[in-house]
Amino acid sequence: MSTSHASNSSPGLVKTLGNIDALALGFGAMIGFGWVVLTGGWLENAGTMGAVVAMIVGGGIMGVVGLAYAELTAAMPKAGGEHNFILRALGPRPSFLGSWAITGGYVTIVAFEAVAFPRTVEYILPGMSQIPLWTVAGFEVNLTWALVGVLAAVVITWINIRGVKHAGALQTFVVIFLLAIGALLIAGSFVGGEVQNMQPLFSNGMSGFFAVLVAVPFLFIGFDVIPQSAEEVNIPAKQIGKLVVFSVVLATIWYVMVVLTTSSAMPAEQLSGVDIATADAFGALFGSDFMAKVLIAGGVAGILTSWNSLLLGASRLVYSLARSGMLPEWFGQLHPKYRTPANALIFIGGISMIAPFFGAEMLGWLVDSGAPSIIVAYLLVSVTFLVLRRKEPQMDRPLKVGGNGPGGLVIGWASVILTAALFSLYMPGMPASLSWEPWVIFAVWWVLGAVFFFKVPGGIAPGIDAEEQVLMAVRARRK
Repeated sequence: MSTSHASNSSPGLVKTLGNIDALALGFGAMIGFGWVVLTGGWLENAGTMGAVVAMIVGGGIMGVVGLAYAELTAAMPKAGGEHNFILRALGPRPSFLGSWAITGGYVTIVAFEAVAFPRTVEYILPGMSQIPLWTVAGFEVNLTWALVGVLAAVVITWINIRGVKHAGALQTFVVIFLLAIGALLIAGSFVGGEVQNMQPLFSNGMSGFFAVLVAVPFLFIGFDVIPQSAEEVNIPAKQIGKLVVFSVVLATIWYVMVVLTTSSAMPAEQLSGVDIATADAFGALFGSDFMAKVLIAGGVAGILTSWNSLLLGASRLVYSLARSGMLPEWFGQLHPKYRTPANALIFIGGISMIAPFFGAEMLGWLVDSGAPSIIVAYLLVSVTFLVLRRKEPQMDRPLKVGGNGPGGLVIGWASVILTAALFSLYMPGMPASLSWEPWVIFAVWWVLGAVFFFKVPGGIAPGIDAEEQVLMAVRARRK
C-alpha cells in the first residue's frame, strides 16, 4: 500500500495547537542551550558590543528570511514547510535537497541537546561521571554521563510520540520558566552589574564579529518549526505566518539581553576563565552559588524547548518526504493511536541516543556541521519565494509581505544574497572557516541523503500537482 493511500484512508495529523503553543515552539526552538555555553566565547571573540552587533545583524538576516517563510507558510500551511514550498516552485529534487538540508540542521541540534544535557547535569552533580569508556578528542566519556543523555532522549522522543498536544504543553510551560530566568538576569544586572565590566566593547575587529555571526544559523534555527507543524495549528494561516517573524524578533531580543547581562556581571578576564560563563555570571550578579544553579536550570529548560521543538520539526519533515514518496513509506506511517509520525520520531530519536557516547567535544562539531545545511535550506526557500512570485502571481497569499509592489521582490532578493553570503563564511580561507570534524559530519549526512536523492523521480514539472506526480511515479516504479 502506498503512502498516499495510507494517508488518505485514515485520519491525518491532529490540529491541537493554538497561538501561544505555536509561538512557544518557534521561540523555544531557538532558545536552546547555546546561550548558556557559548556566551563567554562570544564576549571573548568580539567584546560586548561586537557580540551585540553580531546578534542584531544575525537577527536581521534571519528576520528577512523569516519574512519569506511567513508568506509561504500562510499560503501553504502543510506539515513539512520547506518541502512543500520548494516542491511547488522548483520540483521534487530541489525539494528533497532543501528538506534534507533543514532536517540535517534539526538532527544536529537534537543530537547537540542530547550531549548538552549530561554536561549541564554534571555542573549541578559534579560526581556524576563514572565507569570510563573511552576518550574522544581529549574528553573522557563515562557510561553514567552518556546514559543521562540517552535517558533524556528516550523521554523526549516518547513525549513526542504521545502527541503534539503533550509536546506543545511541555514547550509552553518550559518557555514560561525560561522567560522568568530572563527576567531574573535583567534584574540581577541592574542590582549587581557594573557598566565598566562590559569592557572591552569590541575585540578582534571584523574577525571577532564574524566568529560570532557564523553561529547565527545554529542559534536562530527554530522559527521554521512553525511551518513544519502548520497542519497541527488551529489558527488562521495568516496568523501562522506572522508568528514566524515575531518569534525571530523575540529570539534576537533574548540573545542581546543575555550578552549584556552576562558581560555586566564580572570583568572579561574573569569570565574567560570560568567553565560556563553565563551561569557563573548569574551567580556573581546575586552573590550566590545557588543562583548559578538556577541559571543552569534555565539552561536545562532551554535544552528541553529546543530539543522538543526540533525533534517535532525534523519528524514532520521526514514524514512529509515519505508522504511524497521521496523516502521509504515506513517513515510516513502514523502511530495508530496518537496519529504522530512515530517511525520518523524513532529514527531521529535514535540518532540522539548515540550522540552522548562521543563526548562533550561533539557540542562544537555539531554546531558547526549543521549550520551550512541550514543555510542551504534557507537559500532554497528564498529562491522559491522569488520563483513563486514570478510564476504564480495570482496564488492565494493570505499574508503578502511587501504588498503587491516591488517590496516583496526586494525582500526575496535580500534573503537570497544574505543567505549566500552567510554560507560563504564557512568556506576554507574565510574568517570563520570550519575545522575538518564538522565537515566530516556534514559529509556523512549528505552521503546518506545521496542514497535517497537518486531515487527521487526526475523530469517532473513543478506546480500545484507536483506531489501527486511524484507519488504516481513512485507507485509505477514499485509495481
